[in-house]
Amino acid sequence: MDLCIEKAAQSDIPALCELLALLFSQEVEFHPDPAAQRRGLAAILSDPGIGLILVARQGGAITGMVNLLFTVSTALGERVALLEDMVVAPAHRGSGVGDRLLKAAIEQARRQGCCRITLLTDRVNEAAQRFYARQGFQASTMLPMRLPL
Repeated sequence: MDLCIEKAAQSDIPALCELLALLFSQEVEFHPDPAAQRRGLAAILSDPGIGLILVARQGGAITGMVNLLFTVSTALGERVALLEDMVVAPAHRGSGVGDRLLKAAIEQARRQGCCRITLLTDRVNEAAQRFYARQGFQASTMLPMRLPL
């Protein structure tokens, strides 16, 4: 079946929420909240300045997604991206969908003038860490900290 990587549309939000529910149910810090996910996805899709969402489609069905958010690094003096979410449906893992999605996201970040992509992954998710390392990502010495507001 042909794999197509393209920008997501508002009509894709229900399928994207299902993928995010999978992702958040395997992460330590996050839990699925469909209403919150719908709001976040709609905000990103309605304003390209915020970021972009790419989807992998096979036979018309969405089998994976990646989400980039844009900001400016004062350290670099340039635009940068945060890879916020990346998930592939379990039945399609190991088939190259994730590789294609991530390569497309990296290319889109370059086209948007970004000079770096940063991502967070669970410390215990060694498979994800190996996947990102194969794509050239390196562990940072920076420690993420959060303040819920």
